[in-house]
Amino acid sequence: MRSSRLLSILLRLQLRGRITAAELAREFEVAVRTVYRDLDALSAAGVPVHATRGRGGGIVLAPGWRTQLTGLTGNEARSVPLAGLHSAARDLGLAGEAADVQLKLLASLPPEAAADAGRIAERFHVDPLPWYHRHETLPVLPDLAAAVWESRQVRLHYASWAGESTHTLSPLGLVLKGGLWYLVARPTGRGTAATPRTYRVSAILSLRALATPARRPPGFVLAAHWPAAVEAFEARLMAGRATVRITPEGLNILRAVQPAAAEWAERTARPLAGGKRGDAPDGWMQAELPTESEAYAARQLLRLGTEVEVLAPASLRAAVAQEAAAVARRHRG
Repeated sequence: MRSSRLLSILLRLQLRGRITAAELAREFEVAVRTVYRDLDALSAAGVPVHATRGRGGGIVLAPGWRTQLTGLTGNEARSVPLAGLHSAARDLGLAGEAADVQLKLLASLPPEAAADAGRIAERFHVDPLPWYHRHETLPVLPDLAAAVWESRQVRLHYASWAGESTHTLSPLGLVLKGGLWYLVARPTGRGTAATPRTYRVSAILSLRALATPARRPPGFVLAAHWPAAVEAFEARLMAGRATVRITPEGLNILRAVQPAAAEWAERTARPLAGGKRGDAPDGWMQAELPTESEAYAARQLLRLGTEVEVLAPASLRAAVAQEAAAVARRHRG
């Protein structure tokens, strides 16, 4: 632990040029006297480090001196793609390694490039969570990530909409989408032609890594598989179609709650002349929307309030009317 802290102190001094002992103590969660002992150790090892007193003082390295100790450990090398995604690195149990990677990569750059990279890190931040969402607690994710990395099969207890079940899988990769983690894996025991499936990590109730090697399809590339899997999933999920009358405000709400449905509506929209349907002001449009089951679609459409009216199919129009009437009864009085 101390040797790692000494190297981190050295890299910070190289990057920042000047830093106080109190700042280092806060960053490493140690006492200030521990920082001074570390500085004595660096000096004894031949590092030209010294402290300046007074206003604007601090700890500095001799001008022009740079360390070449920027090699990456095995875990740090694996976390290189996550160096700027702190929440993802934390979920996978690699937060410390990702931070060290970022530090080492910056320290290995020429001074001007390191300064530019440092400014980028200070001024741009990636937050993968949508508004009003909270970070999921995923105790199985580090073990699952290890199984993915080591290409070992896993046996998991899984809770889906159909109930709880047990699966033995060959994991192929992990995907972070919209702040949620998903496992892409191929079920075992179904022959080599089994199609990869997607499992939400937060629905995994328990997990055990097996000694059996995972079977990876020849030529499988996660980055190529995922967009096609998402498109196929959305097509299966929203296979129904509804004709609706919708206002511009309704489209705005739809963009916020279901962007894919809003895109479909915009592609199929055509203006309606004001007053043609008795209560239709200018600006209303007729459009087509992709829908799920009628019970679920009725509740989704009610999120648009009075900014939408279902024209067809008649069964969905009746389902919306029935759901709206139930809401009105619930709130009556």
